Amino acid sequence: MKLSLQLAAGAAVLTSASAIALAADWYPYKIEVWDSFDMASARHSMDYSPVEKAAAKHKICVSFPHMKDDYWLAVDYGVIAEAKRTGVAMQVLEAGGYTELNKQISQIENCVAGGAQAVIIGAISFDGLNNLVGQLADKKIPVIDVINGISSDKVTAKSLVSFGEMGGKAGEYLVKLHPKGGTPAKVAWFPGPAGAGWVEAGNTGFTTAVKEGAIEVVDTKYGDTGKEAQLALLEDALTAHPDINYIVGTAVTAEAAMQLVRDRGLEDKVKILSYYFTPGVYEGIKRGRIMAAPTDSAVIQGRVAVDQAVRVIEGKEFQKHVGPALYVIDSSNVNNFDRDSSLAPDGFKPEFSVE
Repeated sequence: MKLSLQLAAGAAVLTSASAIALAADWYPYKIEVWDSFDMASARHSMDYSPVEKAAAKHKICVSFPHMKDDYWLAVDYGVIAEAKRTGVAMQVLEAGGYTELNKQISQIENCVAGGAQAVIIGAISFDGLNNLVGQLADKKIPVIDVINGISSDKVTAKSLVSFGEMGGKAGEYLVKLHPKGGTPAKVAWFPGPAGAGWVEAGNTGFTTAVKEGAIEVVDTKYGDTGKEAQLALLEDALTAHPDINYIVGTAVTAEAAMQLVRDRGLEDKVKILSYYFTPGVYEGIKRGRIMAAPTDSAVIQGRVAVDQAVRVIEGKEFQKHVGPALYVIDSSNVNNFDRDSSLAPDGFKPEFSVE
């Protein structure tokens, strides 16, 4: 009996170790590489592989707009997991929301004053951090632009996709359902917080795409990606436009809309789409309550940003602008896509430091 228990314990340790190894073995991963920071520039695909280990315990600062939804939890998991894998030290900061630009700037300044050798920024504002980025460049501190987009040409590297294409893919999905010539489908559109680079890009991509179909955007409502803020916007839109056919917007919008639509008895009338992907959207698609969402493989973007920072610190060759290839998840593939590239593991809680 004692020997059996020892063998079982040993097997459990091996299984656990194997699971950790598999979780860390995320590469090579197929990504797209742009010729420049211009999203319209030419691009090509490559199999991306990071450094095996950092040469030293570099200090990296990471700044996110907030940790209010599971999208940023996935990015947090990506940067934390890669920091642990490569052996670097990391401090993760969250400003508390898209209204907190000044707080994000001061948090980054304090982190740099504490000895950070590189900064990874998920920007609250497309233009609002440009002065800070310029100051960091003057100090020879590399800045990696992750997820949201920063307009400064002083950014060192970008690990992000085109949110214009993300919005476009959501729009294209609707166009396939409602091609030109039919009765227009009425859509309420919730792009996210006004002024954020990813939101403006997503709005342009979506509104451009739906012009190719029989689709009428009857309302556009901007707002912070907190659930209460999105729920208030949804209630306003449904009250003002009781005849809408679709709610399309952020993942938080889609998650909030599921319950609201159900409570109002509108499940057969109002369909829901998100233009990016979270665990709540994933569950909504599995349960048939959300139709579809494109994924930008947020975990991978976080991992790549860390690798870019390490490479820059160590003077190694790096790709200046990369992002995972986009694809849409719906009922046809929700059970067989690469979940670990898009979502944090079940039970993962926000982590803010790696020593």
